[in-house]
Parts: sequence; C-alpha cells; structure tokens
Amino acid sequence: MFNKAAEKTASSILLIGTPFTCLFLVLDSVTDPVNATKLAAAGGLGFSLLLLFLVFAGRGGFAQYKYFLIASLLFLMASVNSAVNSAAPLAQNIYGTYGRNTGLIAYLVLSMVAIGALLLRSEGNFTKVIWGLQFAGIVNVVYCAWVIAFGDFLSWSNPYGNILGLFGNPNFISAFLGMFITTLMAFVAAKSTSWKYRVAAILVGLVAFYEILDSNSIQGIVVTAGGIAIIGFFMVRAYIKKPIFTYFYIAAVSIVGIFAIFGTLQKGPLSFVYKTSVSLRGEYWRAGLKMGMDHPVTGVGMDSYGDWYRRARSESAATVLPGPRTVTNASHNVVIDFFAFGGWPLLLSYLAILTLAAIAIIKVLRRTKSYNPTFVAMVAAWTCYEVQSLISINQIGLAVWGWLLTGALISYEVATRPGQVVESVQAAGKSRASTKASSAVISPQLVAGLGVVIGLLIATPPVSADTKWRAAINSRDVNKVLATLESGYLNPKDSARFVQAVSLFSNSNLLEQAHQVALKGIEHNPDYFDAWAQLYSLSNSTAEEKELAMKNMKRLDPRNPELANQ
Repeated sequence: MFNKAAEKTASSILLIGTPFTCLFLVLDSVTDPVNATKLAAAGGLGFSLLLLFLVFAGRGGFAQYKYFLIASLLFLMASVNSAVNSAAPLAQNIYGTYGRNTGLIAYLVLSMVAIGALLLRSEGNFTKVIWGLQFAGIVNVVYCAWVIAFGDFLSWSNPYGNILGLFGNPNFISAFLGMFITTLMAFVAAKSTSWKYRVAAILVGLVAFYEILDSNSIQGIVVTAGGIAIIGFFMVRAYIKKPIFTYFYIAAVSIVGIFAIFGTLQKGPLSFVYKTSVSLRGEYWRAGLKMGMDHPVTGVGMDSYGDWYRRARSESAATVLPGPRTVTNASHNVVIDFFAFGGWPLLLSYLAILTLAAIAIIKVLRRTKSYNPTFVAMVAAWTCYEVQSLISINQIGLAVWGWLLTGALISYEVATRPGQVVESVQAAGKSRASTKASSAVISPQLVAGLGVVIGLLIATPPVSADTKWRAAINSRDVNKVLATLESGYLNPKDSARFVQAVSLFSNSNLLEQAHQVALKGIEHNPDYFDAWAQLYSLSNSTAEEKELAMKNMKRLDPRNPELANQ
C-alpha cells in the first residue's frame, strides 16, 4: 500500500523541514523577520509532503484515511469559501495580514503537513518527529540562554524586554519550550531510557523551564504542567497497573485543573495565576464569537479579524478594558479565530480534524497499556499545543508542530493496529506491481523536490514584498517606495504597508505623496480603520475627505467614545 522509499523521504523531510520552518528567520533585509519567512518555509514543506502522498499513498492509503482527508478537504473548502466571500482584499485572505500571515495559504500548507505525516509507518520514523521537535527546542534553549547571559546578538527590535526565542514573541517561545520539556520528560519516564539521557534531559529541561520563567509568560508554565500531568497518567497506567490508581490520578489532576481555571478568574487558592491579559482575552474572544455569529456561513474572511474587531467589540471593551485605543487582529484563541474567519463551516471542519486525532489516541489507549515514550511524547506535545491554542494567537513556527502531530497520531493508530503489516503487504501487492515501472522513473526525492519548488513559488510573495519594502525604505527614494505599493505576483498589496507609507511621506513633509497613498490605501481596503484615520489626520485632506473619513471611522468603530462627539 505504501511505498517504503516514499515513507523514508517523507520522514527525512519532516525531520529536517519542520524544525527549519520553526527556526527560520530573515533579518535586516525585511521588516518582519518571523512570519512571512516561516510561511515561505512551510510552503516548501507542505507541498513536498502533499505531492508525496498523492503520488505514492495509493488507493489503499486514501481509503484508510478517508475520514481525515474528507475533513481536511472540507476545511480547505470552507477556507476558500471564506476568502472568496470576504469583503477584505483577496491578497489579505490569501496571504494573511502583515505580522501574522495566517491566511488561506498558511492553513493550506499546514493541512498538507498533516496529510504528509500519514505516510509514516515505522516506529523509528514517528520517533524522528519527536527528534525534530527536540532539535528545534535545543536550538531555542541555547539561543535564549545566550540572550539571558550576554544579551541578544540578533539585530531585531524587541519591544517586550523578555526572551523571544526564534519566534519573535515571549508567549510563543514560552509555549514551545513547554512542549519541548514535555517531550524530554516523556522519554525520561521510560524504563528503557539510559541514565545518561535522563541526566542530560533533566538538566536541559531545567534550563528550559528557567527560560520560561524569564519570559514572564504564563503559557509555558501551563503547557509544562499539563504535559507532565499527561505523562504522569501514562506512567500510573503502565507501571502501577491498577485501575483504581489511574482513576484516583485522573480525579486529582482534574481537581487541580478546576482550581487553576478558577484561579484565572481570580477565585480560589490559585488566583495568583491571574493576569490582566486574561480579562483582555475574554473581550477578544467575545468579539470573535460575535463575528462568527453575525457571519455564520462565510465568516469575515481569512485572517481578517482585525478589520472587524472594532465593530464587533463590546461596549465595555471600547470604554473600560482594554479601552478604545487597544485593538488586536486576532482573538487569542485559534478555535474562535476559525469561527470568526469562516463561520460554522470552518469551525466544524477544524473540530472534526481534532476529533479524529483524539479518537486515534483513544483507540491506541484501548489497545495497549504499555508505556511507549514516542507515543506518549506525541500525545503530550499535541495536547499541549491544542491547550495553548485556546489562549494564544496562531503562529506558523508553532502551529506546524500541532498540525504535524495531528497527522502523525492518526497515522500511528493505523500503523499499530494488530495485523496491519500483513494486511498492508496483501493489499499492496497489485498496486506495487502496477507502479513498479513508474517508481523507477519517478522517485520520491524527485516528487518532493518538485513540491518544494511549487510551494516556494506559492508561499514566497509576502516575504518578497517585504524585502522590496525594506529596500525601498532604506533607499529613501520616493519612486521606489511608491513602486512597492503597486500590486504584482511577488508583491501582493498590504493594508499595513499603505499606512506605513503614508506615515513615512507625512513625516518627511511629502504631503502630496502621503495624500495620494492614503487614497490608494482606502481604495485597497475601505474597511481598514487606520487608512481612514490617516486620511483624516493629513493637513492637506479636503474638508469633504475629512468628513468622509470620520464617517467611516465611526462606521468601523461605532462604540469608541473618543469618536462620539467628532
């Protein structure tokens, strides 16, 4: 059924490509060193894996994973439905907003990574998935340790004052380090693990946890605690082998979890875990839910939460906390983001994907009670990512692990079924015979290489546009700056870039060019609040233009008390 050479190629791509996507940065030549660059890397990774699956999985592979493939197809169809029917610019729906880049292309390639993981069959190749995550973790631990000890050697802006890792944000590195620690502890807990690995893993884990504390982000603490709790469940279940202890453990962990949830609401003995950001997230979630409820079939568009936040936020969000001037372009909850982006179709299809992964975990648990560190690490890391995604923004370098583990868990369940090897050989007999000649000509490496090229061609435009924008800014040439605002295949338009250009020209006292660009920015995206705000603020805007700008600012931000009397 499955081509062993294709599995080997897919495993190597995942081992190298996933950490590369997670770690890849471009500095100096771009204004956003993190997101657009990781999207380009994910594009090459995703398309190479998808082509491998399409060419080598065979009919048996499609049959075995039909439910997951159907759910993934429905997810992508819902994403396209959202993009096509959105009032936001098509380029924004396709490539995402500046500083996020979580649009249609991002979720297309992430779903491809999950599908590519379905090619895995052997235990060793599933272990390589964890090796890849641990390699990325070690690189981040070493980099963060250097930053803490000696200062940052990377030339990027750090407005947080905390460690950023190679994610550009303290919350993301904190959560990822929590996942990393979890995978280390999963292998530490295995009886077959050598004492040398245990000592090294514990020491590295302690350093990583110190870095989590240094990040001042609660996410990593929550993820680490949750991951270790899951490992504890597998240990009690496998080593004590008495159901009563397993039930007692589940009850105890559940009680602590309930107290922790109440603590985030400033209630109970764990109220110290509360942060103001929890209240802010509540307002962001409420706005996202309103977007989905108001647009149940299509949503507001892929990565278009920011265009609608001011319109969807509550009265209290606009007047009290976080206040009229604090805005966001994400709900800080991936599930709610999907509901806002694409309504019920996108939400339900995404939940179906997660449900299939959860079912796969349950099936393996029912089949065996032994402690397998690879399976435990995958389950714990996947759960940690999904929990983190409920309280944070999606970021490609982090999300790629969540989607990879989703596909890997589903594939692992199939690969470990009793008699699976025998059935695979019997089912694959005819297909191997019929494809033997073509396999000699079309190698998995060739197919994967073609996929990398296609993926880069599709996912590179945002980083290409950002490179041109940075070069134009550095040149201080008016014509070059204006040229970067013209649309092209490798230069998709971006609402934020128009706003940045207006500010650049206005600060340089080039008011004619600023006014010209402000009007183009509004034409590009009439639902972008900042574009209207800049037109209103320009001294050479006409009275009619200022009146129109204020009218649209009130339309886009109807609960803002600062605009009420304007």
